[in-house]
Amino acid sequence: MKLAGKTALVTGGSRGIGRAIVWALAQEGARVAFVYRSDSEAAEQLVKDLELDQRESMAIQADVSEADSAERVVQQVQEAWEQIDILVNNAGIVRDGLLATMDTEQWQQVIDTNLGSVYHFSRAVTRPMMSQRHGRIINISSVASHFGNPGQANYAASKGGIEGMTRCLAAELGRRGITVNAVAPGFIETDMTEEIRNVAEKEIIKHVSCRRLGRPEDIAHATAFLASDEASYITGHVLVIDGGLTLGGL
Repeated sequence: MKLAGKTALVTGGSRGIGRAIVWALAQEGARVAFVYRSDSEAAEQLVKDLELDQRESMAIQADVSEADSAERVVQQVQEAWEQIDILVNNAGIVRDGLLATMDTEQWQQVIDTNLGSVYHFSRAVTRPMMSQRHGRIINISSVASHFGNPGQANYAASKGGIEGMTRCLAAELGRRGITVNAVAPGFIETDMTEEIRNVAEKEIIKHVSCRRLGRPEDIAHATAFLASDEASYITGHVLVIDGGLTLGGL
């Protein structure tokens, strides 16, 4: 129970990696509020599952790309639980396409959701965290920002921006007892990667040292550690969790 008495907020928390992060934080004792955009059924089911496990949680519907939504969500969590100790910026989408044919909407949707949400929610929690002189901000990036994957200029740009922002915020907030880190997953078994896994899973695994795809829980456990007091001297770090994919070996 490393997070007993703590309050956490997770964006994009109803499915995939976000859902696993919500579970991991809750199992370590945190009260967890999570944001979802449209899948109310999945969000309600997660709350029910956590209640059965005697974990306290809250689901909040919001469009994370909007600044007003971030302020509203943070206020709602504070009114319910008085504080926010942990923020996990996990929300993300893909709109893949070659740059020559990528329209402005495909670009802007990814930037606004993936990168804009990190700005909006980090800004919304910074003041209360500074007042309490304690906080953990964990941003979910991607190894896509380290590769030049064709068709992912918008996604890679958003994730690279997240990593740059992580370092800047870590430098700004460390003196107030707030750490800011990022986790960069490799290929993880989620709905987002299903299409490419259906086509090229065996080929991908050949390039992963651990010879398997990652599971959402692999990301969630690392995130829970970074949220704990045990990680109080780690800040400005990007933790790559990819089973050795970026080593470049076969």
